[in-house]
Amino acid sequence: MKTVILAGGLGTRISEETDLKPKPMIEIGGLPILWHIMKTYSFYGFHEFIICLGYRGYIIKEYFANYFLHMTDVMIDISQNKIDILHRKAEPWKITLIDTGLSTMTGGRIKQIQKYVEDQTFFLTYGDGLCNVNINDLLSFHKSHKSALTVTAVQPPGRFGTMNVSGESKVTTFQEKPKGDGNWCNGGFFVCDSPVFDEISGNEAIWEREPMENLAKKNEIIAYKHNDFWHPMDTLRDKLHLDNLWKTGKAPWKVWND
Repeated sequence: MKTVILAGGLGTRISEETDLKPKPMIEIGGLPILWHIMKTYSFYGFHEFIICLGYRGYIIKEYFANYFLHMTDVMIDISQNKIDILHRKAEPWKITLIDTGLSTMTGGRIKQIQKYVEDQTFFLTYGDGLCNVNINDLLSFHKSHKSALTVTAVQPPGRFGTMNVSGESKVTTFQEKPKGDGNWCNGGFFVCDSPVFDEISGNEAIWEREPMENLAKKNEIIAYKHNDFWHPMDTLRDKLHLDNLWKTGKAPWKVWND
């Protein structure tokens, strides 16, 4: 099975980072968030990726083209024009990088990679969110319900802590950043079958609108409820929070050992 990752958006809400690079290349713990997402899927045995490029997509191409330089120790002999690899660290990944256009919407990007997944079931996710969902359980859930699309439903974290006040003014308890209003939202981490392509009209199609809305009307979407960690990286605040979790050894999405 292949994993399709949407990595072409402008990332305007975190422009402090995206002026010079695409959002999926923003680093968490010194490594692109895209790398963290791929490591999650790879941990569960899914090593083939299709990355939908757009804004500054060449940076993602160059990163993986020079991956061994990023991840290995090397000795460079300039006089001999030679590079010796001292310590190799490779991933079992096969990566297809597709330029899906600068202004193409999410649905259009998915439509453009149809020929690379053909009629096979495939994973789909965004290039800017981290989660500790069990990918194998998600896939089993999808297969058991026989729907065209499974979406991981999550409850986003609240932005602020809360406190309980009894009577007119007495504070009784505090709660640090509880989950939001209790509603479920689209957390990405989809499992898709080929009928989803039939609902995408073209490059202007927004995946989260007409395609998903039409599938819902046809009872072709099932929600996999994930009650554990999920966090998007929409703002600089999110980036700093995720970076701190990684640096302090408290990153819930790090399910791999190395």
